[in-house]
Amino acid sequence: MNAIYVRQSVDRVDSISIESQVEHCLYEVKKEEYTVYKDKGYSGKNVERPDFQTMMEHIKQGIIKRVIIYKLDRISRSLLDFTRIMQTFEEYNVEFVSATEKFDTSTPTGRAMLKVCMVFAELERETIQARVIDAYLARSRQSFYMGGRIPYGFKQEPYIINGINTSWYAPVQEEIEHMQIIYGEYAKPSMSLSDVIKYLRDNKIRKKRNNEWVTGRLSETMENPIYVRADIDIYNFFLSRGTEIVNPPESFIGENGCYVYKKADAIGKKKDMSRYDQLALVIAPHKGVVDSETWIKCRLKLEQNRQIPNRRKSYRTWVSGKLKCGKCGYALRYNAWKGVTVTNEYYICSEVTGNRRCDGFGAVRKTVIEAAVLEQVQAKINELEVEQSQPVGNQAEINTVKISIADKENEINELIDKFEGGSDAVMRRLNSRVEALEDEILGLKQELLRLEMSNSSKKQLDVGFISQVFELWDKVPNEEKQAIADILIKRVKVTKEIIEIEWKV
Repeated sequence: MNAIYVRQSVDRVDSISIESQVEHCLYEVKKEEYTVYKDKGYSGKNVERPDFQTMMEHIKQGIIKRVIIYKLDRISRSLLDFTRIMQTFEEYNVEFVSATEKFDTSTPTGRAMLKVCMVFAELERETIQARVIDAYLARSRQSFYMGGRIPYGFKQEPYIINGINTSWYAPVQEEIEHMQIIYGEYAKPSMSLSDVIKYLRDNKIRKKRNNEWVTGRLSETMENPIYVRADIDIYNFFLSRGTEIVNPPESFIGENGCYVYKKADAIGKKKDMSRYDQLALVIAPHKGVVDSETWIKCRLKLEQNRQIPNRRKSYRTWVSGKLKCGKCGYALRYNAWKGVTVTNEYYICSEVTGNRRCDGFGAVRKTVIEAAVLEQVQAKINELEVEQSQPVGNQAEINTVKISIADKENEINELIDKFEGGSDAVMRRLNSRVEALEDEILGLKQELLRLEMSNSSKKQLDVGFISQVFELWDKVPNEEKQAIADILIKRVKVTKEIIEIEWKV
């Protein structure tokens, strides 16, 4: 029996209909018995199509001996899938005919030409995909609106960039005020996402369509730099985390918001705001509505939530999860010996209790570890307080570098004004000097960026609040102590002789 297979991915004016495909294929049937298998609304990029699968099953059952299609790409656009289909056809002695391309696999020439055409069909599909990706990247880097859900606080309106029609985010004033409240509340050290949700419910602040906020959507919304007034701190924040920054540093003047798009090598993956290295940051045409210090503070708290997903567990110590053996680097394991009136709590290397690959250092009491870590944390906070009490941080160094940059740029301008139009020999010397000065300016700008990033990182820690917590340390719950440790401490290396902290700040 003959099988006529037809497929149409989308129903549009320039695509051939299912009915027209069947009509073309009937010329090859020659009054023999046939069955039509049709998949409407399915792409040819894979074989996950219901009628196609049914036809392949009938082939394996010996019902079908000849398959007729309108055109090669109706059956598959993947060379790998096509090869597998052909192998199945050969295995069950099934002939394959394309009505418009006049391929017939009953001949060697037909089989060879068929495979050659499939190579070019897949190449065409991959070329189209590459063009689509290139167009997406090019448009996104020009701050064009690229579709997607409109963020709370904005509405979509027509806009023109470089003479090209696109869209932009126009503010919805009431919703913008709500977002400013949300960021302001969450930036407070004592406020959690649940506290902000309660505040919103108590004050009847709802999302679009009058829906109530939930923590997941609130967190996702606040992560978006669409709201921030992008300044050099925002530039440094994303640059230090591996994000591709499309605009130069001088574009970050503290006025506009930002778009985040997926980088070229991340297209096709789900967009994840926490994967900074997969993102590209672009200055947007609309104005930002939240200052960078508040936005960064909130974003860091959200990062912390992701790192510590469950605070409800009771921790044996507020430095839980950070204690490492100072000899082998493996985690320390908690142990306790219960007497009649007292419980002795201590930590030993997990490799001693497990595979015995570390000779260990004996046991260290929990109270000794906590006291030593607390002393070092207090000293660190005092050090950071001194740094933050200086209103401009390393501003003197920053100003010196900026002056040097300006001096060298002035020297370039003066040289060009003075010697422009000189002899070839003079112009060669001029070009050589200008290139040397530009190299020096580049080095100075890199140093300026390092200094400004240092200043930015110092602003991102609420040292004053942590200092207040120390005054009531014995009354503070373990969960809050743990939160402070997570902000400050990367790991704690423990031996009998020394307890050493590796800091995050």
